Amino acid sequence: MTLLPRKIIKKFTAILLIGTFIFPPQLLAQLANGVSIDVKAMSLGNAVVADINPGISTVYHNPAGLTRLKERHFEVDQFVIGADLDNDFYAPEEYELFGLEGTGFNTYDPTVPRDPVVGGDGVGSGHTNKLALYLPGFGLQQWVWNGPTLLPPQIGFSVNPPGSKFTFAHKNYMSFAGNFFKDAENPGIFLAKEATVQRYTYFSPAVGYEINDEWAVGAGIQLSHQGFYIAQHNRAPNLLIAVVEILQDAFACEFDKPIGQRRDPLQPFLSICQGNIGPWDDVGRIDIDMQETLSPTYNLGVLWEPTDWFSWGASYTSEAEMQLKGQFLMDYTDEWTAFWNGFNASIIGAITAAILGLPRGVPSESGQITMDLTMPQMFKTGFRVRLTPDFTLSVDSTWTDWSQWDEFNFNFDRRLELLSTARLLSGLVTDTSLTLPVGLRDTWHYGIGLIHHVNSRLDVRFGLELRTSPVGKDVFGPIPLGDMKMWGTGFGYKWDKRTDVSASLFYMQSTDYIPSNTSCNLNCTNLTNVIYNPYAGLDVKFTSRIYGFGISFNRKF
Repeated sequence: MTLLPRKIIKKFTAILLIGTFIFPPQLLAQLANGVSIDVKAMSLGNAVVADINPGISTVYHNPAGLTRLKERHFEVDQFVIGADLDNDFYAPEEYELFGLEGTGFNTYDPTVPRDPVVGGDGVGSGHTNKLALYLPGFGLQQWVWNGPTLLPPQIGFSVNPPGSKFTFAHKNYMSFAGNFFKDAENPGIFLAKEATVQRYTYFSPAVGYEINDEWAVGAGIQLSHQGFYIAQHNRAPNLLIAVVEILQDAFACEFDKPIGQRRDPLQPFLSICQGNIGPWDDVGRIDIDMQETLSPTYNLGVLWEPTDWFSWGASYTSEAEMQLKGQFLMDYTDEWTAFWNGFNASIIGAITAAILGLPRGVPSESGQITMDLTMPQMFKTGFRVRLTPDFTLSVDSTWTDWSQWDEFNFNFDRRLELLSTARLLSGLVTDTSLTLPVGLRDTWHYGIGLIHHVNSRLDVRFGLELRTSPVGKDVFGPIPLGDMKMWGTGFGYKWDKRTDVSASLFYMQSTDYIPSNTSCNLNCTNLTNVIYNPYAGLDVKFTSRIYGFGISFNRKF
């Protein structure tokens, strides 16, 4: 038998191992940012930076607005959030990968499709509506039922001393949250089976200062907990594994028999039949759990109201540089482990593995992991216009520095089999570290809100927010979310002279279709693509729907 040249083996092996290890990095950025902070804001498309009748959530939107809160206020916001996340996969005509027909069936069992994502008919789909919360000290926790999730209550207070131009306030809130679970049979588990990126601000002291009747400024500090969790199944649709499957088919490997009882035609010289691996097979699951318990930021704001019918506001929120710390666990499938155990037990396999540092066939690897992460800075500006005595219009624009997420750096506390081999090809990999290109871009998104002042006690609100995805089409995939629209409506009711009640309903939707070979973070088939690419050769469609209800209670005391 003629062996492949050593350089080719190194290259193909590195492609294989990087492809099996990489997990989704881009973390639901645009979906999660700034949702479920403020009931009023959600009904107005988040166009509230120039609001002159704000709630205590203005500590987040624009701390200068605190000067409008006279006396002392107590506020509670409660949200219920639901989501429907769908992934659909389509095999194009003549779907094949490195000479293997993707819509065919395995030779050892004609009832098992080569690619289980699309099955024998070339179409696959998955759905989840299971949301979760990240609890410090406990990790990611699924809600007790499927469907809408009850978020933790958000409680705040403000104090304006009599005769003072200063107003002090605090409120806890969840500024960033994207948490979900998928069932094991969902073909989208290769884009994360369980995941969260959650930022919870537990202490946010802020102060507003009234310069004069027209101008006000404000500043605040936010102390937050940052959670990061991902559990994902991995597969490696690349040339080396395709070659292995072709050889296994040619040798008629007896995969209908239990592991350890299968015939190997070339034993003891070369073993390739002890484990069934192919470009579409699940090779293992990686779990990563990291957090930062104290992550500070600050924000600044300004509010200008030259007339009673017009106001303008702006605010800036700083970035937060963190080093997340936690644990990782890589569990390999029995078939993957058996293949490498058998390969290393053969003469040629043992020699090749020793030279190239190939996997030994350990069932799992675990240890400590750290990751440098910067939550991006943000700038908002907007205006409010009283169009008529009955209607008020507000418009906001928000810039977010998502280009901070150009790459992610993961550092492990030990030498890993996968990384040791992957570094043969990629300069982004060492024995103990991995640099993953992400390539997000800065975005502007826009909100518009309209208030109908029905009478002195009742306001009816409407809003639309246009959210631009930071993910380019050429790197689409790990974030299954493109441009998104959010519609909101709600009301504010003055219960009595000291009590205000608000409620809101909102709905967000995004749909994206990614044809095969258009995103090399998702579905490319080129030989040099060594980054995360689980659906090589498939057309992929993502549909995300997020909806929610919120109610707020604000009382002077």
